[in-house]
Amino acid sequence: MANSSSVTEFLLLAFTDTQDLQLLHFALFLGIYLAALLGNGLILTAIACDHHLHTPMYFFLLNLALLDLGSISTTLPKAMANALWNTRAISYQGCAAQILFLVLFFDAEYSLLTVMAYDRYVAICKPLYYENLLGSRACAKMAAAAWGSGFLNAVLHTATTFSLPLCQGNAVDQFFCEIPHILKLSCSDAYLREVGALVFSVSLVCGCFVFILISYVQIFRAVLRISSEQGRHKAFSTCLPHLAVISLFLSTGIFAYLKPPSISSPSLDLVVSFLYSVVPPAVNPLIYSMRNQELKRAVRKLFEYIILQH
Repeated sequence: MANSSSVTEFLLLAFTDTQDLQLLHFALFLGIYLAALLGNGLILTAIACDHHLHTPMYFFLLNLALLDLGSISTTLPKAMANALWNTRAISYQGCAAQILFLVLFFDAEYSLLTVMAYDRYVAICKPLYYENLLGSRACAKMAAAAWGSGFLNAVLHTATTFSLPLCQGNAVDQFFCEIPHILKLSCSDAYLREVGALVFSVSLVCGCFVFILISYVQIFRAVLRISSEQGRHKAFSTCLPHLAVISLFLSTGIFAYLKPPSISSPSLDLVVSFLYSVVPPAVNPLIYSMRNQELKRAVRKLFEYIILQH
C-alpha cells in the first residue's frame, strides 16, 4: 500500500484519447482562455485608466476581474499543455498548487460578490450614507477581507487534503485537481477532517447566500418605490449584471457538487466541472459590459487611444 509520500505525480482525466480530438480541445481551450484574458484585461485596464470609474462599484469589479483571471489561469493552461503534448501527468506539487489557488480564487470571488451585493444595497437603499459607508478605506478593507478569507480557506483545505495518506492509486477523475477526487484516493478515516473543513466552508457559503438574498429583497423593495420609470431602470441596470454573475457562479457550482449520484458519470462530471470552472471567468466580462454604458464608454476610449498611438 502506497502512502502520499510515495505519490510523486497524479494522472488527470483526458477529454478524449484521440489525437485529432485532443488538438481540437486544445484549440477550443486556447480560444476560451484568450477570450477570458482579453475580456478581463480590458475591464482591468479601462477601470485603472478612466478616473470616472474610480468608484467602489468599479473597484470591486476590478478585483472580480483579477480573480476570474486567476481562476481560469489555474486550470486551463495545464489542460491545454496536456492536450497538446498528449499527456495526463501533473506533479504532486502542481496538483497541490491547483487546489490552493482554485479554493483561494473561488472563495474570494464568492466573498467579493457578497460585498458587491452590500455595495448595491447601500447605493440604492441608503444613498445618503454611501460615501460614509463605502469610502476608499472601507472598500480596501472589504476587498482585503475577501482575498484574506479565500487565502486562509485555501491553506486550510490544501493542508488538510494533502496530509492524508493516499493508497488508491494516483488517477484523478477530473481534468484538474479537485478536493473530492483527491479524497477518493485516501485510505484513511482522517478524510473526516477534510469533511469537517468542507462543512465549515458550506456554512460560510450559506451565510453569504442569505446575506445576498436579504440585500436583494431590500433592494427590490426600494426600487419598486421609485416613482420615475427612468430611475427604476437605472437602479435595475446596475443590479442585473451582478445578479447574473451570482446566478452563473452559484448554479454551475451547486450542480457540480450537489447533482444526484444517479446521474453522475465521468463524462458528465467532466462537462459540469468545465462549466463551473471555465465558463464563468470567460463570460463575466461580457455580462458586466452588456448593460453598463460607463464601462462600454471607457473601453471605447481605450480602443481609440490604442488606435491613435499606432
